[in-house]
Amino acid sequence: MPKEKSLLREYTEAIILALIAALLIRATVVQAFRIPSGSMIPTLLVGDQILVDKLAYKFRKPQRGDIMVFKYPKDESRDFIKRVIGLPGDKLEIKSRKVYVNGEPINEDAYAYHEFADLNTYPHPRDNFGPVTIPEKSYFVMGDNRENSMDSRFWGFLDEENLVGRAFIIYWSRDVKENFPFSIRLSRFGYLIQ
Repeated sequence: MPKEKSLLREYTEAIILALIAALLIRATVVQAFRIPSGSMIPTLLVGDQILVDKLAYKFRKPQRGDIMVFKYPKDESRDFIKRVIGLPGDKLEIKSRKVYVNGEPINEDAYAYHEFADLNTYPHPRDNFGPVTIPEKSYFVMGDNRENSMDSRFWGFLDEENLVGRAFIIYWSRDVKENFPFSIRLSRFGYLIQ
């Protein structure tokens, strides 16, 4: 007759299997990230915690408008999150804060945020850029908070080898400037990122 496992051994084995499964899922399928800066305001706020689909770009190429997490090209130990603006082969230019792709202005009204209203009062070198042609297997990414985003305008094109995945949902959000429990932003829970 086979010997029964002790309760402690059963629990230990279950915990080890759960940890292995969680690590495999994190490494290959979904990973959680916390938003540490305001570079993606108004879409993502400081204190939002998001899930990223790490399989998204295994089956399709990034699309214009996707919000993606990637390894920062200047320091791959850091993860950045930005919106895809330009795709491989696109000709991109920014004139007076307006983004043109292949000679046509893109509609950014739903997400682009400009902190400064008067260009004459607050001129900024990021307001004009290019024209540039985006190389193959590369992307041009920008933060939605255009005046407060370190993005492709400063460090260049994003190589597809640096892609981590596509952000798809906010699962938790907390205003870091407020005290708990008043800091919890319930209205953002389950918000699908677009």
